[in-house]
Amino acid sequence: MTTEKDIEELNARLSNSEPKDIISQVSELWPNLAISFSGAEDVALIEIASKLIDKPAIFTLDTGRLHAQTYEFIESVRRHYELRIETLHPDPRQLSQLILNKGLFSFYEDGHEECCSIRKVEPLRNKLATVDAWITGQRRDQSPTRVEVPIVQFDRSFSSPEHPVVKVNPLANWSSKDVWNYIRMFDVPYNKLHDAGFISIGCEPCTRAVGPNQHEREGRWWWEEATIKECGLHRGNIED
Repeated sequence: MTTEKDIEELNARLSNSEPKDIISQVSELWPNLAISFSGAEDVALIEIASKLIDKPAIFTLDTGRLHAQTYEFIESVRRHYELRIETLHPDPRQLSQLILNKGLFSFYEDGHEECCSIRKVEPLRNKLATVDAWITGQRRDQSPTRVEVPIVQFDRSFSSPEHPVVKVNPLANWSSKDVWNYIRMFDVPYNKLHDAGFISIGCEPCTRAVGPNQHEREGRWWWEEATIKECGLHRGNIED
């Protein structure tokens, strides 16, 4: 079984490695891994992984509130790489109860965490119970809360004593510019909302374009406290 010391040593060894080398090594250590896909960073990971892994496992969270352009983007990636993309959906009973009790836009009044928990966190929890590791597109320059994101870590939010889950962030050292240079270089598909000023893209009611000199996460949950821009998928690890 992988120990905390193993993770620390691996993280130190990979701290300055290129994403392709990180993915190559972790896929050997944890063959039962999956790539989380939603944004530009993630499709860059798919581009890299598709050259290293035969039919990499990919999943995406379909919250039911995504932009039309995001659904088109998911389909374009599926077709471009000829890979299956598993869509994860919220529990219809939980969702129905939330809407019945609070309506469709309760997050504008009492915060996004309850809605995100149902639409994102719980579907992800169910998925991660079936894998040993997952690969994400987190970068250290995405927000103040992510500046210390490691390359490899135990996922504190989704691990259990019976089933530890390793979280891998191959792009932690990359900047937004690095991601887009890679996308342009390899003609990687991307969400067309980026051309309209959207940088960090989530659900349609909770995402908007940002202006010049605004940070990319300022377009997410803009009505809430400025320094906390997490939906719950990564927050537990960041706080830890």
